[in-house]
Amino acid sequence: MKTLYTAHATSTGEGRNGHVRSDDGKLDLDLAVPKEMGGGGGKTNPEQLFAAGYAACFHNAMLFVARSEKLDMTGSTVEADVAIGPNESGGFTLGVTLQVSVPSLDADKARELVDKAHQVCPYSNATRGNIPVDLTLV
Repeated sequence: MKTLYTAHATSTGEGRNGHVRSDDGKLDLDLAVPKEMGGGGGKTNPEQLFAAGYAACFHNAMLFVARSEKLDMTGSTVEADVAIGPNESGGFTLGVTLQVSVPSLDADKARELVDKAHQVCPYSNATRGNIPVDLTLV
């Protein structure tokens, strides 16, 4: 792989109840286990960070495809839900639902765009075959 960019972040403290910071300081957050998982909540968590990253990356992949096909993306949005739960081997796994809206395109064209973006997006390529990713048009 020819590297275009490398992000670097460090976790300190107590993991999910700790702190994360990028090397440039642009990301600098305290973390907390969500109340739903028995924690105190009130702060962000790794699943929210993953959801934000996947939503932004997938949206950009859609824009990349749309530019090459001269499609109007006015008003488009991508919402990501990242679920966490136990797996069969005693660990944990993730599941993702991406809810995509492209009001400027008809449903068939929007579905085609989403399917193509799913092949381009680095998050989609990293998760494919590892966790379920559901692509929903809204």
